[in-house]
Parts: sequence; structure tokens; C-alpha cells
Amino acid sequence: MISRTMLMAAAALSGPVSSQVPDDPLTKPLAVEREAEWLAPVNPVRVFGKTYLVGFGGLNIAMIDTGAGLILVDAGLPQAEPRILANVAELGFRPRDIKYILSTEPHFDHAGGLAALVRDTGATVIASPRAAQALRTGRLASDDPQLAYDSRFPPLQNVRVIANAEKLRLGDTTVIARATPGHTAGSMSWAWRSCEAAKCRSIVFGSSLNPVAAKGYRYSSPAGQTVVASFRRAYATMNTLPCDILITAHVEQSGSNGRFATTPDPCRTYVRASQRALAARLKTERRK
Repeated sequence: MISRTMLMAAAALSGPVSSQVPDDPLTKPLAVEREAEWLAPVNPVRVFGKTYLVGFGGLNIAMIDTGAGLILVDAGLPQAEPRILANVAELGFRPRDIKYILSTEPHFDHAGGLAALVRDTGATVIASPRAAQALRTGRLASDDPQLAYDSRFPPLQNVRVIANAEKLRLGDTTVIARATPGHTAGSMSWAWRSCEAAKCRSIVFGSSLNPVAAKGYRYSSPAGQTVVASFRRAYATMNTLPCDILITAHVEQSGSNGRFATTPDPCRTYVRASQRALAARLKTERRK
């Protein structure tokens, strides 16, 4: 019998992401201005060792082959799910071997496809305590700087919560959860080692550090200052991580011309870019 997952993966290979299974409530396309950019089709690629990218031109989706199952990081928009499964299959892996999906943040562009992926693979989603709250409702948290956008996405019934610095082990891989709040209160980055023969690299999948907010939100307000303090905690964490290769949730944020950064100290470069953006945002607010 041909499974639903196989059918969806096959369908994804035959046409644009946004055209797939439009009657499926979990992959129903979200109409967003940057869909074409975020979901631009690109071939899946090996990053280093048994770490791969199975996402898109604008949104990164990472995959780790642990030898005892697959781990994904992030899920893109709801309509991205069939193509993600197709890219996993194109690399020679079975979507049903996806055991865990790690969430960087509870926003529709990174968490929208989680519900469909869970249904079609049986994987377990893992997120920070604050992110888990939002994932279960499919709504943004009350203190999210982008709350006024009222972005919704398919909710999840079950989410496994992981604490900052907690380790997730599967097969030959250990992934460490590192809280990097600011963009959302529950943002989480993920760090692991990937090896090729005797060479190993420290890989970080960084949550967004972009100080973007909905119209009218002020980081210089009392509530906003709490978020600014969260960004600074995230900077301190990111600056301490072993980081040979940086993968960012939004491809362009890594500072690389490619889909991931391998320049010296890529995580620290990522922090400096966010610090400049946040300082510029606060300066603009003070002028108004």
C-alpha cells in the first residue's frame, strides 16, 4: 500500500509547493508576501558529515542522520511540508524515520508545517517551555513583539518540552538546546557535532535574532525593555557556543552568500549583526 507520506512527497516533486493538496487543512497554503522568496525551490544538500539541508531558498530546514533515526530542525510554512518530505526522500532517507523535529520559534514561517509533519511521520516536536505554549494554540504569545500581526498556524496537540542546556540524544548524535530569546520569548537554538572520518565540526542552527516587530511596537517601552534584555542574554549565549558552521532559520541572516556560514566565528558575526540592528531600532524609536 502506498502511504499518504509517499503520495505527498511524490506530488511535491511534480509541482510548486503552494499548489499541493489544497484541501488538506494542515498544509493549506498561508498567503504571505514573501512566500515565493521563502519557499524558493533548491536541491537538498549535505552540509557536513551527516547533517543536511532539506529546505528552501529562504527558509532553512536542517536534517541530521543519527544512525537511529532522523532529526529535523524547523518545518517552514504549512504548504512546505510535502516538499520537505520529498527532499528527505531525494537524499535517500525515509520520511517515516524522522523521530524528532526541533522548533526554533513559534511563528508560522518556521512552525506552520509542524502539525502536518507530525501527522505524516509520527515524529515528536521538541521546543522550549514558552514556545510549547504557543505551538499548542497556534497563536502568538501575548508578549511577542509581532503579536499585532495575529499570525496563526495549525496547532499541535503534543509537544515535548526541553530546558535550556538540556541534551537530546539519538543514535550517535547529541543535540544541545540553547535558549536564545528576544525575537520570541521561547526562541531556541540547537547545537551538535557532525563528523566526516576523523574531522568533526560544531554546528549551530540559530533561531532568528532579528529585532523585528509589528507596527506600533516599541522596544524602548517598559515591556520592550524586557525583550531587549532577552536579546542580550541570547547574545551572551550565542557568543559562547562552539560554532564552526552556522545555519540560520532565515537563510539570509547567516551573513553568507550560501545557505550556511563557515566563515571564522560565524555565530559571533551573527550576534554583531543583530546588535547593530537592535541599536538602530532603538535609536530610531528615540527620535520619534
